[in-house]
Amino acid sequence: MVSAGRLGVVVMRAGSGQPAPVEGARPDSPRGRRARPGAAGSRAASLIVVSAPLFLVESLPAADQLTLDGPEGHHAATVQRLRVGEELLLADGRGGTAAAVVTAVGRGTLDLTVTSRGYVDADVPRLVVVQGIAKGDRGELAVQAMTEVGVDEIVPWAASRSVVQWRGDRGVRAREKWAATAREAAKQARRAWLPVVAGAPDESTATVARRIAGAGAAFVLHEEADERLTTVELPTTGEIVLVVGPEGGIAPTELTVFTEAGARPVRLGPSVLRTSTAGVAALSVLATRLPRW
Repeated sequence: MVSAGRLGVVVMRAGSGQPAPVEGARPDSPRGRRARPGAAGSRAASLIVVSAPLFLVESLPAADQLTLDGPEGHHAATVQRLRVGEELLLADGRGGTAAAVVTAVGRGTLDLTVTSRGYVDADVPRLVVVQGIAKGDRGELAVQAMTEVGVDEIVPWAASRSVVQWRGDRGVRAREKWAATAREAAKQARRAWLPVVAGAPDESTATVARRIAGAGAAFVLHEEADERLTTVELPTTGEIVLVVGPEGGIAPTELTVFTEAGARPVRLGPSVLRTSTAGVAALSVLATRLPRW
């Protein structure tokens, strides 16, 4: 089985000056070469870098030979400039994976031969972040970082204190930008599962409250909370919903609605985090406490 966790690895044998063996690494591959020593006088270490790039496809091929074209083919052939003999990973965003080797390079296309297939089970419980819509690029920064650390679903929330409101075509474009950001971050992180970006284009407080009511557990990140996310009891099934407010924070009326629906206010520590960093910090705590990391 191909494991997403083995796709971007740096291995070093400390003190020996020799790289540790890495299964599947090809010393003659541009993506599996030993790194050159550093500048004279520095403590250089030998490294092997294994980084098979991941490309998302609508469905995995049934045959062992295929052509990767379209935007992904262009990126692989023209931007990353993959060459014959190099390896890559295909994923359908729903857990299915296929390792492949490049057999020919065309104009914005790659001919591939599939060498193995695999499936990565979805993590349980699911991690869902209700992200208050933020101004500027803060929302996209949050989406990118949360995707990299393993969020399963992101819900754009039209909080009362959100400076930016997603209305009409602007809202549709903004949500599409979040989805595109999640897609690129999932590829960068070598994730077999593509996070869902909910919303039409966003969700109301009432809709979020209904989501909370059906969750295995729900937590609202709040600077005045007494409980800490590091110590609260966590479910082993269903989904965990985290609510992150916008720049202006969560209004008292919203906090009341969420707590009445079953959410518990929690804090991460003494510091007050930005809306672009609170979600990824909370997800890191949960990933550590759950059997993910």
